[in-house]
Amino acid sequence: MKYSLSALVVVPLMVGLLGCSEPLSTREKGAVIGGLGGAAAGGLIGAAVGRPGTGAAVGAVLGAGAGALIGDQLQGQEKKQQEQQKQIDENAQKLEQMKKDQERQKEY
Repeated sequence: MKYSLSALVVVPLMVGLLGCSEPLSTREKGAVIGGLGGAAAGGLIGAAVGRPGTGAAVGAVLGAGAGALIGDQLQGQEKKQQEQQKQIDENAQKLEQMKKDQERQKEY
C-alpha cells in the first residue's frame, strides 16, 4: 500500500511518455530520466522517514521538473548547433560555386 501513490503517479506518466508515436524530444527525455531518478532518490529518502511512497511521488515530480529544465537547455543547444551547421553547409556551397565561377573566368 505504501507504493500505491507513487505507482498511480509515475506509471501512467511513464507509459504516456513512452507510448508516443514520435521520438521523444531532448526535453521529454530529460523529464523522464529526471522523474525516474527523482522517484528512486525520493523513495530512498522517504523510506528513511517511513514514507517511501510519498517520497517517491515528490521526488518524481521534482526530478521530472528539473530534468525537463535541463533537457530544454540541451535542446536549445542542439537547435543552435543545427542552425550553425546549416550555415556552414550553405557557405561551403557558395564557396564551391565561387571557385567554379573563378575557374570559368580564368578560361576566358
